[in-house]
Parts: sequence; structure tokens; C-alpha cells
Amino acid sequence: MDSFIINYGLLFLGLIITVAADIYVNSSYGKYKKVQSKSGLTGFEVARKILDENGLNDIDIVSVKGELSDHYDPRRKVVRLSEPVFNGTSISSVSVAAHEVGHAIQDKENYSFMRIRAMLVPVVNFSSKLGYFAIFLGFIFNFLDLALFGIILLLAMLLFQLVTLPVEFDASKRAKMQLADLAILDSEEVPKSSNMLRAAAFTYVASLVTTLLEILRLVLVVFNNRER
Repeated sequence: MDSFIINYGLLFLGLIITVAADIYVNSSYGKYKKVQSKSGLTGFEVARKILDENGLNDIDIVSVKGELSDHYDPRRKVVRLSEPVFNGTSISSVSVAAHEVGHAIQDKENYSFMRIRAMLVPVVNFSSKLGYFAIFLGFIFNFLDLALFGIILLLAMLLFQLVTLPVEFDASKRAKMQLADLAILDSEEVPKSSNMLRAAAFTYVASLVTTLLEILRLVLVVFNNRER
């Protein structure tokens, strides 16, 4: 009974953290989406300005569908901004655009954690698929050593998420510096931008904690089954 409570307790806790992070980032984004920046610059114009000021004139900026689908593609050297951010002039639009350009600046400066994360991508893609498959087979056929091997493979995903944290926090730090130094936001607007970026960063922390809880839950399931 105790193991049952712990198992589903960890599962429920992970779900709560995921939902809370999603609500936090969406509410923060929605709040500052209603606050227009005094400069009146769109997300595209902000991204272009920061890129040009940092000698990244060769990096393109394109609009993509969706909301909060913004990202920097280091392989194609493209900043992709969601339509609301690309065309928007709100604190949210400006902050998200600056954050994605922060990744482009990291790329230019060969930021170590960004390089490590890029190297981990193929490893994580392979190990996570193989890991879940091994866990599934291990539990189905009661081959617990195979399930444990699968859990070990999932540690690569945890490592990837751990390395992602400094990448995201550093990009936000660069974004805030650029927004202030280039006078895109004034002293009253910068704290609002910081709140928006902090909420976005929290989702990565939540993902890390959720993955850690899931791995812990699977380990407990394996050892509980061995004791039977």
C-alpha cells in the first residue's frame, strides 16, 4: 500500500508541477502581452536591431505559426518568431524576441553549454526511445534488470535538461542587457520583461524536476517488484 501511494504520489506531483509551470508561463505571457512597449518596436524589429548591433547581420528572422513556438535554429542560423511575437509590440513580444536572439549571440560566442547541449541531442533522442522501450519490455516480461537498464538510459534526458538550464538563463540575461543597453525598454519596462523571462525559464526547471521525479518513480517500481 505504501509503495502504491508513493508511486502515484510522485506521478501526481510531476503532473501538478507541469500544469503549474504551464499556467505560470501562459499567465505571465498573457499579462505582458497586453502591455505595449513605449518604443513601439515589433518583435521582428527588436530582433533585427539586436542582431545587427552584435554583428549578426547574416542571421535571418522568420515568422512561424503558433504561440510560444519561438526558437533559434543554430544549424540554419535562423531566428524563428511566432506570429504574435514577430508582429507584436508588447513587452512579451519584445522580451521573447530578445531571448531568442540571446541564443544567436551564444552561438556566435561558442557558449560552452550550448555546444554541449547540441552534442547531446542525438544521444538523448536515441537513449530516450531505447530507454522507454527497454522499460516497457522489462515490466511486461518481469525482466527487471532490463527495466533498470532502460531507466539508466533516461539519465541522458535528465542531463540534457540540466545543461539546458544555464543555456536558457544565460539567454535571458543577455536579452535583458541588450534591451536596456540599446534603450529598447526603459527602466520601468525592464522589470516587467524580467518577470516575463523568469516565468519562461521556470518551465525548464519544472521539466527537469518532473523528469527527476519520473525516474525516481520508475526506480522505486523496479525495486518494489524485486522484493515481491
